[in-house]
Amino acid sequence: MPNFRSGYESEFIPLAISALSQHGGTQSHMLVGLPLLTHIPGAAWLAIAEADLEGNSVMYLTGGSPQDIAGKGQIRLEAVLAPRFDDPPSYPTVAVVGRLPHHSAWRVLQVADTPGALIESNIINDLSPPNALKETNWIHPGKSAWGWWNGNAGADGKGANTTAGMEYFVDFAASSGFPYMLIDGGWSEPDDITKMNGRVDVPAVVQYAAAKGVKIWIWTHYTPTVLQMDGAFPLYEKWGVAGVKIDFIQRGDQTGVEFYYRAARLAAKHHLMLDFHGATSPWGISRTYPNVVGYEGVLGMENSKWSVRDNPVSRTTLPFTRMLSGPMDYTPGGFGNATQEGFVARNFRPMVLGTRAQQLALYVVYLAPLQMVADAPQAYEGQPEFQFIKDVPATWDETRGLQGFPAETITVARRKGREWFVGSITNWSPRDVSLPLKFLGAGKYIYRDAADADQMPQHVTIEKKPVSQSETLTLHLASGGGFAIRFLPAD
Repeated sequence: MPNFRSGYESEFIPLAISALSQHGGTQSHMLVGLPLLTHIPGAAWLAIAEADLEGNSVMYLTGGSPQDIAGKGQIRLEAVLAPRFDDPPSYPTVAVVGRLPHHSAWRVLQVADTPGALIESNIINDLSPPNALKETNWIHPGKSAWGWWNGNAGADGKGANTTAGMEYFVDFAASSGFPYMLIDGGWSEPDDITKMNGRVDVPAVVQYAAAKGVKIWIWTHYTPTVLQMDGAFPLYEKWGVAGVKIDFIQRGDQTGVEFYYRAARLAAKHHLMLDFHGATSPWGISRTYPNVVGYEGVLGMENSKWSVRDNPVSRTTLPFTRMLSGPMDYTPGGFGNATQEGFVARNFRPMVLGTRAQQLALYVVYLAPLQMVADAPQAYEGQPEFQFIKDVPATWDETRGLQGFPAETITVARRKGREWFVGSITNWSPRDVSLPLKFLGAGKYIYRDAADADQMPQHVTIEKKPVSQSETLTLHLASGGGFAIRFLPAD
């Protein structure tokens, strides 16, 4: 990372630890945001993360000077805390100011034989304080329709960030069984989040949505939010808003960390859920304040609108890196699937690199209690594979990391009640994946790459047949592809 003001949207780059070293007594200032994943071949996988940050600042890692211990050259990593913004802009000297005794954050080492096993860990939540809210029956995770990524593409094929345009997405959410619709940026005055600018009437959309069983989220920018949320959050509660997506936070210093907690407490007081964007990676605050149901802090699918940074290599890296710290609002669901040769970055109705089956699988592979359905309603019309997005839950009772290797492939199984869902994705290398079914009952749907998905990435094959626990499925993943499975009990 270039500095301490980060939205954690950089690539995770594979490097030897020695590449971070500070040679010749000079400091390279190469900052590594957490989680950091390391691998000693033949020994173990180790991830470094943190938990319970209240009163503290975010930790980064950087390379230390090479050490000669017992005659063996070894490399040391050094912890660097995000400095206070009022500290001189030199190498940080003051990070945290407080009273003794001071409650420091947990610095966490996760160790496993396989990288997939790390995904199953709940240690970040377990090290965080328990629920601080007296009642939580108003907090409901779920999927949300969303217009910003697709350019607010309306029924006429044109973008319309208006009241009528947002009501069109409400209709889509209602017909799809999604509990939410998110009104993104553009509804408020730039520097005043208590005043609408005349394009979208938020209370009117909330009322329209309520009649259809849908609740509304709204977007705000961090800068006016930090100044106005004492007045804005009670207003949003009066409007009937369900949650607030706060964007461009981009700070993990002590004051910045305190903002997350202050916002969570105030939002809970007014029955508002929160989704932090342009944010640091999570550290377990959702256990203490379960109204915090979403975090970005990830190189997400929005990058497909202007670059090729979001791609199957990045997607197969994120579960073993960023996702180890907690949920991530990657915003999947792109149905404008393209090969590397056919991809064109565009802002309206964007394309996405890789196959449609991979997009379906991401709803299982990536953990997101507030899960976006990013494409335009027209993109899903007449597409039978959209049923999987309707069916897949947003939260889970059990998770198993079945197989995988960073930047190559991953297969994850998650259980909700008596149903199991499996998602598997690959990078640009096609591969076959073996899936033992020891944990299952009978009956399944498989949404997987069609035989010609390497050339026609929008093609999906859908199968339905009974299976038994003694079986092992072998499924082919096309280049940039994947498969998604819903297993239902036989009875």
